[in-house]
Amino acid sequence: CSGSPPSTMKRPVRKKKKNRLLSSRAEPASFVDILEERRRGSDISHALRAFSPPPGCGAPPPSPSALNKMVLESQHLRYVVLEVRDTPGQEEAAALLDEMSQNLQVTFIRLLGFALSKIFTRLFRRIQVNEDGLARLQQATQEHPVILMPNHRSYVDFLVLSYIMFTYDLSIPVIAAGIPLMGMSLIGEIFRRSGAFFIRRAIGSDKLYWAVLSEYVRTIVRTGFAPVEFYVEGLRSRTLKSLTPKMGMMHMVLEPFLKGEVYDLSLVPVSISYDRVLEESLLAHELLGVPKPRETTRGLLKARRVLEQDYGSMHVYFGNPVSVRELAKGRIGRGQYNLVPRDLPGRPSEESQAFASAAAHRVVRLQERGTVLSPWSLTALLVLQRPDGTRWDLLARDTLWLRGIALQLGARLDWPADLPDLEVMSSSMALHRSVVRCEEGCVWLVEEAGPEPVTQEEGVFRRASAVLMCASYRNQALHVFTRPAMVAVAMGTVPGHSQEDIYRHFCFLRDLFANEFVFVPGCGPQDFEEGCSGLQQCGAVSATDHELKPTEEERDTIVFLSAILEPFIETYQVVFRILCDERLQVFTEKSFVPAVRADAMKLLISGNPVTLRRDTEGYLPPTPTCCKLQCPNIYFRQSHCRIHPGSCSPTPLCGPQVATSSPI
Repeated sequence: CSGSPPSTMKRPVRKKKKNRLLSSRAEPASFVDILEERRRGSDISHALRAFSPPPGCGAPPPSPSALNKMVLESQHLRYVVLEVRDTPGQEEAAALLDEMSQNLQVTFIRLLGFALSKIFTRLFRRIQVNEDGLARLQQATQEHPVILMPNHRSYVDFLVLSYIMFTYDLSIPVIAAGIPLMGMSLIGEIFRRSGAFFIRRAIGSDKLYWAVLSEYVRTIVRTGFAPVEFYVEGLRSRTLKSLTPKMGMMHMVLEPFLKGEVYDLSLVPVSISYDRVLEESLLAHELLGVPKPRETTRGLLKARRVLEQDYGSMHVYFGNPVSVRELAKGRIGRGQYNLVPRDLPGRPSEESQAFASAAAHRVVRLQERGTVLSPWSLTALLVLQRPDGTRWDLLARDTLWLRGIALQLGARLDWPADLPDLEVMSSSMALHRSVVRCEEGCVWLVEEAGPEPVTQEEGVFRRASAVLMCASYRNQALHVFTRPAMVAVAMGTVPGHSQEDIYRHFCFLRDLFANEFVFVPGCGPQDFEEGCSGLQQCGAVSATDHELKPTEEERDTIVFLSAILEPFIETYQVVFRILCDERLQVFTEKSFVPAVRADAMKLLISGNPVTLRRDTEGYLPPTPTCCKLQCPNIYFRQSHCRIHPGSCSPTPLCGPQVATSSPI
């Protein structure tokens, strides 16, 4: 990528040092800190400067009232109104449209721009943006309707994207937002006038609401006056791990292309990466069953203490626009849509559903590839394998070893090359002092403070909260290791080295984890090839036409990668055990999740957890029971070493540890 701002960008950028990430197989990218200029200049001048973005597709943007009129007068909506309602249905449709529609006004964009400049400079050290990606986005908006598809990790996500678009004189996107935000006094109206339109969480079988919403989205896409922004994952990821795509909005944005109303669409994956997420403790508590607090203006004001904390850096990577027309070649025939009037409502065909699903999964995979990992994400992965403590010097050594593996597997790392490695790692870990602590050369997880004494349940809850917060940052890096790890586990489950047998076991794991990790439908062979290629890049396996063998030199890599999946496998075993309980013959999802949580609590308190039967089922390579180190499993631990395949001696976790040939 060019080291200077693209000539097509309107925003003048002073010459400044760009940050190039450590990257191996991933496409290199140069990032610019947009907060650097804000700290030097006037926030008021920035908010009040000339803002004249070129209209999308060359079409002048319609006023909000004109856009609503186009929706209400559409034949599609009129047909649905007559089908499901009587004459007053048109008034009901108008009321629904008034509830959901955006009312974008430049004045409020400027107000939000000024406020966000103040907030972001206090919250973050840097907000890094790849300007080459923005140049590609600007070009795409002039050619075809654009769909912005960011990942969703924080409430900050949609604010920062609009802020970046405003900073670079690009059209402000029209954003699909959850209706709870609309209920926030004053804030909801500011969001509406900044481009947000609000969608109900539970639509169910309300045909009229579906018709109004889909026609509203289709009209925006057809006119192409502004990018449409929505989160294909649906909700914020409470685990900071990519979620399986939700298909409702995906079908809506693709429909104008499938029906021939637009020539092409550009899907732009956007990867937003945080050194530290504002809601880290809130997300952990929600996973433990604590009800999510209601979004209110009062709650937002109470949370202003977050402005006093340091959240490190944020990276926003705009990926290459994906042409829907190119994706559709050979995959779907659009001739079927010529046989019926475009305005007639109908369910998507199986072919179009499969196409939309494949496109959505592909975008999520591109989001993952654009994710920028902090050093802490790698360190957290190791900390969770030694949750009761480890020595800092060994943890630093192993993090450097893991950095090499991650780079070989194609990860993007925010690892400053001009600073000593130890300083980079200690600085990254210090940012998470609420989760982990280093004192007297030892590192351990920090449990939440609270009144003493505590019950057993409260003690488990506090411990689990710390583990889950740490696990969320580990999860940010999981996509890098998932496929090689699955191949490594599959290799440990077959008696020989047959690629065919390993592939069959790999496919079983892929099906098992279909809702745990993101896999593009129908791409099993490609996923297996990616996993094998990654292991070969690390020197962990040697491959022939029919066999896949671990190398002796890098057997530790195979053991380590297998251990990454062990917590997930054991957690599934616990769930299966509960499913087989006679008390749960009939249950709902709402009752099942608390039941699993309660049974897991009992297992942890009793000290009799489910563990892998490695000798008979062979999930992982066998390991001698000669070491008192903790099992890498974050929930169910045994007191024997599962990481060191060589000989080692029983030693205290934070005492002198015997070095082995293993890098971990």
